[in-house]
Amino acid sequence: MPLNAAPRHAWVMTEKTHDAGAHQHGQHTHDGAQQSGLNLHEDADNAVDMWDGMYRERAKIWSGNPNPQLVAEATGLEPGKALDLGSGEGGDAIWLAQQGWTVTALDVSAVALERAAAHATEAGQAERITWQQQDLTEWEPEPVFDLVSAQFLHSPLLPWRDSATKAAAAVAPGGTLLIVGHHPHGLPPWSHHHESGMFFTPEQLAGALRLDREPWFVEVLTDRARTIEGPNGESGTTLDTVLRARKHA
Repeated sequence: MPLNAAPRHAWVMTEKTHDAGAHQHGQHTHDGAQQSGLNLHEDADNAVDMWDGMYRERAKIWSGNPNPQLVAEATGLEPGKALDLGSGEGGDAIWLAQQGWTVTALDVSAVALERAAAHATEAGQAERITWQQQDLTEWEPEPVFDLVSAQFLHSPLLPWRDSATKAAAAVAPGGTLLIVGHHPHGLPPWSHHHESGMFFTPEQLAGALRLDREPWFVEVLTDRARTIEGPNGESGTTLDTVLRARKHA
């Protein structure tokens, strides 16, 4: 699959299912990368070099399994055109394709996207997924997707309100918006992440998206506990903020 070039600016840090990191289901944030021994290359000149450098350190960063809240909330939806923001090595996009969706998958890292495209070919889903190298700070969404999935788009470089707003703007009339993120008061006990401004509660997300005034029918707006495994094999819990909303047709 061709990768569309994009400006080299700040991108977001996403959570994708990890097979050897801080969490059983993976945390692709500063904390998760540090806990799993990954170098985030924070001295890089730009976000592309930072994330490409991290992905090059290992042949495989994430497990390839889809994020659990995506599976919980998207199962049963009628397939159409889906957008996966921060697609990483492609686990979510491939799972969506296997459910019958035609997927556009965006990430800032060309290394991750090349790897994801190879995984999609191995899974027999290459024809259903378009991979695009893109930067959310430059991206101008169009409301053409039946499902927009934004899983754990947390970054000190991009306010979460901006990424959430752009995700919402990509949803077509009648389509579904799915946003999942870390709850600021539900981080695991071993977490070194103290930048609470990077995370959001359900109430904060609803306010940022003006769900009480904009054309949305809210189907799920909650926090949801999830059991995870720590860096030394210990068990713990984390709290996810989950929003699923349907745009009025």
